[in-house]
Amino acid sequence: MNLRELEYLVALADQRNFHRAAATCGVSQPTLSAQIRKLEQELGVALFERAPRRLILTQAGEAAVRRARTVLDEVAQLRDEAARHSAGATRRLHLGVFPTLGPYLLPHVVPRFMRAFPATEILLTEEKSSILLRRLIDGQIDAVLLAMPVEDAHVTGRKLFSEPFRLAVPASHALAGRSPAPVDALASQNLMLLEEGHCLRDQALSLCRRYGAREYDDFRGTSLETLRQMVIAGMGMTLLPQLACTGHATSKDMALLPLESGDFRRDIGLFWRKTSGATDLMEQLAATITTVAGQLIAQAGAEAA
Repeated sequence: MNLRELEYLVALADQRNFHRAAATCGVSQPTLSAQIRKLEQELGVALFERAPRRLILTQAGEAAVRRARTVLDEVAQLRDEAARHSAGATRRLHLGVFPTLGPYLLPHVVPRFMRAFPATEILLTEEKSSILLRRLIDGQIDAVLLAMPVEDAHVTGRKLFSEPFRLAVPASHALAGRSPAPVDALASQNLMLLEEGHCLRDQALSLCRRYGAREYDDFRGTSLETLRQMVIAGMGMTLLPQLACTGHATSKDMALLPLESGDFRRDIGLFWRKTSGATDLMEQLAATITTVAGQLIAQAGAEAA
């Protein structure tokens, strides 16, 4: 048994498909299949139930995958610790971020961080929040940017910044000239929201219920850009994070309105495993993000004023 076989096992457990798992591991499908069979023979148990058109982990497989994730996480930490003690070595930081934040924040953060810490290599993964948290706990990534609160016994972190929401309405809408928009004007309004799985959808739904607005039932957006274009086309209104309301994101056919209530915001934090040996690097990254985000939010507020 070797580490590569454990990586194949975890990839197959995640993907439940030999072709996708092989692609994830950068090997051919026959190679991965042969190594999984070899591992099963060595352990003396079937790790997967090969049902038609799908793979199912056996009880032995579930236990093996849990152990494999722990081993791989410990090995990754061992390598990181060794790298930190190696003169001139490059440190690697694998950072996860969710889609309604990454495009508007990371292009400003990463270059500044790389200039300040040129011996650090940053790898980026953009995914929905629930997937990022699971990958963090499993040791597949080192740190994640998430909307707060985050409650899990395996992770620690800290708040970075608070980002206001803007109410995006067509320029012809009756609310377009009212800035800030009164929250009681949301009562009985229909808001376009993102599809299931986005943390921004959950936050927007909570606010809708609190202030009497409703979800637009016949539409689910796949991205903030989709929501923006629907507003510009006059199809309805939505809530957009302030970082997504700068520069090219604005349009003469859309009004971006602050809201009277301070409830319309989200808190963003950086989180990492409690067992991580790179706390110093996480704190440095957190400080950089806090500074950059504060500048960008102030800029967005000035543009909207």
